[in-house]
Amino acid sequence: MKEILLINVSGDDKPGVTSAITAVLAQHQATILDIGQAVIHDTLALGILVALEVDANTKAVILDEIHARTQPLSIQVRFQPVSLESYQHWVDQQGKPRHIVTLLARQINAAQIAELTDITFKHGLNIDSINRLSGRIPLDALENHSNACVEFSVRGTPEDLTALRADFMDLSARLDVDIAFQRDTVYRRNRRLVCFDMDSTLIEAEVIDELAIAAGVGEQVIAITEAAMRGELDFKQSFARRLALLKGLDESVLEGIAANLRLTEGAEKLISSLKKLGYKTAILSGGFNYFGRYLQQRLGIDYVYANELDIVDGKVTGDVVGTVVDGQRKAELLAMLAQKEGIALEQVIAVGDGANDLPMLSVAGLGIAFRAKPLVKASAQHAISTLGLDAILYLLGFRDRDKLL
Repeated sequence: MKEILLINVSGDDKPGVTSAITAVLAQHQATILDIGQAVIHDTLALGILVALEVDANTKAVILDEIHARTQPLSIQVRFQPVSLESYQHWVDQQGKPRHIVTLLARQINAAQIAELTDITFKHGLNIDSINRLSGRIPLDALENHSNACVEFSVRGTPEDLTALRADFMDLSARLDVDIAFQRDTVYRRNRRLVCFDMDSTLIEAEVIDELAIAAGVGEQVIAITEAAMRGELDFKQSFARRLALLKGLDESVLEGIAANLRLTEGAEKLISSLKKLGYKTAILSGGFNYFGRYLQQRLGIDYVYANELDIVDGKVTGDVVGTVVDGQRKAELLAMLAQKEGIALEQVIAVGDGANDLPMLSVAGLGIAFRAKPLVKASAQHAISTLGLDAILYLLGFRDRDKLL
């Protein structure tokens, strides 16, 4: 008769455990229905689900042989019969939608895990697997600037996706973590293009504010910039007002500002890793080409689309040449680059922090609000506020040990 058996193995991790058990199963023509293993701090947890054509006596022989093989390894083996009905129910779960929940923080504690898993349970999602993507952290480094990331693979469809995201957002705000919830599809590890906003995304500054400070109109321009980024002002109108205040600024100021631009935490690591992986990168910015090209040379960015400052006789005129790159234009440029690269929009990642980034975040397969204003964070698919830009690699499923970070 056909018997389905779940074999659970635990104990100190050491070579030869899986080999010892499967060698016995092989002698009895067992079919492996499922197998999974995890090792935490050199402690092994191994599960093997098998189907056997045996009678009661043969089954007892198999169990005795497995015990004899594993006893010298000092591990514990537990056998659990599985009914045909239970097995069929497990098979029927196949095909249910899968999602990835990614928890990001400087440190991860039990309260964060407890509340996150309670939310997944509340919304009818079953956790299939849990993996740590970040590296091992020495105890004396826990208080320093570090990355911590745990990824949950969950199965099921939430009845109310809006309510689920709201619960995750509330948890993020209360416990100072970021939580990404995304459908686990073929595109997740098959993105090919990443489009970045520049100011306050790739770099820490808003360049137009730096230019304004040099022109002696800093407070006026900064106030307009902040209102625009919060979505309180139309971008084109606010941009024109800010530009007009820069009229007469000497061109030589641009070089000094460019040389002193501070890259955002994790920017260099992220761009370097993306290049190793064969991704194309682009700057789509409402800022200025002068600074975009500077970053292009420094980081190896493939495409740059930004505004061209109009300069006459070495002086800023207070205008730009050509079409203003606003939010809608960013979305159009993203779609154009996807077509040029021969990829689907689902394969594009967009990263930005301001209200004028929302159009491109909404059309990209993966839109990420990075250290964004509250309006943008609430409207985007995903948000990263606690870690640097290199945390984006975690959302793609890469681990620190992949040597990409």
